[in-house]
Amino acid sequence: MAVHTIKTIQKIPVSPDRAWAFFSNPANLRLLTPEGMGFSVISELSGSPVYAGQLIEYTVKPVGGIPLYWMTEITQVKEGLYFIDEQRMGPYKLWHHQHHFKAIPGGVEMTDILHYRNRFWVLGGLAHFLFVKNKLRSLFDYRRVKVEELFGRWEEKVS
Repeated sequence: MAVHTIKTIQKIPVSPDRAWAFFSNPANLRLLTPEGMGFSVISELSGSPVYAGQLIEYTVKPVGGIPLYWMTEITQVKEGLYFIDEQRMGPYKLWHHQHHFKAIPGGVEMTDILHYRNRFWVLGGLAHFLFVKNKLRSLFDYRRVKVEELFGRWEEKVS
């Protein structure tokens, strides 16, 4: 079964410190997830910003209101530049999500790179085709809009 990749890049008109403070705080995940997904952090958060070895537990209702348990571990952190979360328990066979931040004139360029693989071999492939791919893409689309609402829209400067 295939490993799938989603990569998004978004420019944000805020300082690198402000972007890092927001995105490296696990409590802010709920602000970036559509309400209809029933996302909730259920673990006691033991730190912000994130740190290597941190475990975060959630429930999410991605399909039909059925709650799923999910646990991720922050496996790598380079403060101000990137952090990586990997699923330890949850709906995917593989979940490896990189969050990169690069200072650029006038703000920050944020890059998300997600590698994921569904469970259940052929059924997982069918589920990916029918709804998982679109659900994940719509989640990243939602986050793009929400980030613009929270921090403002990036305006390209023409010289």
